[in-house]
Amino acid sequence: MFHSYEEALNWIHSRLRFGIKPGLTRMEMMMEKLNHPEKQIKTVHIGGTNGKGSTVTYLRNILQQAGLTVGTFTSPYIELFNERISVNGKPISDEEVLSLANKLFPIVEEMDKMEIGGPTEFEIITAMSFYYFAYMNKMDIVIYEVGLGGRFDSTNIISPLLSIITSIGLDHTAILGDTYAQIAFEKAGIIKKETPIIAAVKQIDAQNVIVKQANEMEAPIYLLDKDFTIDEYYSKPSCESFVLKSPLFRWTDLQISMFGKHQVENASLAVIGAQLLRDMFESINEDSIRKGLFQSKWPGRFEIISESPFVVVDGAHNEEGVEALVDVLVKRYPDKNKNIIFAALSDKKTDKMIAKLDQVATTITFVTFDYPRASPSTLLYEESNHLLKEQNDNWKEAILKQLEKIEEEDMLLITGSLYFISEVKAFWKNFKK
Repeated sequence: MFHSYEEALNWIHSRLRFGIKPGLTRMEMMMEKLNHPEKQIKTVHIGGTNGKGSTVTYLRNILQQAGLTVGTFTSPYIELFNERISVNGKPISDEEVLSLANKLFPIVEEMDKMEIGGPTEFEIITAMSFYYFAYMNKMDIVIYEVGLGGRFDSTNIISPLLSIITSIGLDHTAILGDTYAQIAFEKAGIIKKETPIIAAVKQIDAQNVIVKQANEMEAPIYLLDKDFTIDEYYSKPSCESFVLKSPLFRWTDLQISMFGKHQVENASLAVIGAQLLRDMFESINEDSIRKGLFQSKWPGRFEIISESPFVVVDGAHNEEGVEALVDVLVKRYPDKNKNIIFAALSDKKTDKMIAKLDQVATTITFVTFDYPRASPSTLLYEESNHLLKEQNDNWKEAILKQLEKIEEEDMLLITGSLYFISEVKAFWKNFKK
């Protein structure tokens, strides 16, 4: 048993050594021992390569504006571990984490001695969330973000009201496959029997996989650019504005405060999701949809952490993420000098990411950070062809150096792994103080 939050957290993190173990057998065993909490909650399931967290926050805010109490399960965390299990956007308390860890500990100890093997860190946190939302703090609805893939992800034991697949990209290829179709097959694993599925998948071969799976599961499917479309999209100084159309409705001048066309697409998925949930939750209306969209913010997604000097953090951790980031930089800040600091994980293919950043960077600095899978800065540096490139093993020093020489027409962009962004945010909080 644990006597403090710190003890509980150290135990949870110690399970990282078990790595990633795809499969649902361990989850199913934990659920049985916990009296199946996953069957006690109404859920929405959101998977995809990029945009999961943003789509979660758009939908959560819409549902909150409709007066619902909304739980969320997301990963990774940006500032605080407790963020992963939140109620109406607020992380659960340290005391609740302690209580949940003590609930799971004897079950995990028992499983460690079995042939099946003990659960991973992610499996334990997922199980904690199910128990919390079912028995400790009952929600009107809970939104679950897929951790990795979909088919064998720990969250994929739920029977949701609807599922959403945001996008397909070549990420985690060693686990999910190295083609869009293979990755789509893993993501499509969250599609359930006769359960609506909404998707923003663009690649034709990936889209075909999603449609085939939906048809086999007799699941109504709603595809971006086919069943609903984004029209009249344009950027205002403080927001994005767009029109969303389907055969049943036309929403004009929907506004979001997160930047980029990719965020407009994420928001459109949330709107369609809210429309489908209206039959069950009649309080969802046009006002809650508009307010929910505009009030949505998600940490580490083109987050402006300082206006003067102008500093932005963005967790662009794969090629598609960097592409979306570059698009925002080109469209919104064509006249800014862009000084970029970049860190990545060693299991990511970074060459194309760096090539895209090279194209828009005025200067680019490659750093590493204290994380088991962090890529050495020297390797990232070697992949860059930029004339004004640097590498620094001390990322804090790299940030301070840039801040010392930043001018009015400059911006500092800190980007890459979300684990890196998490550390940067903690550093910035203390730095501001």
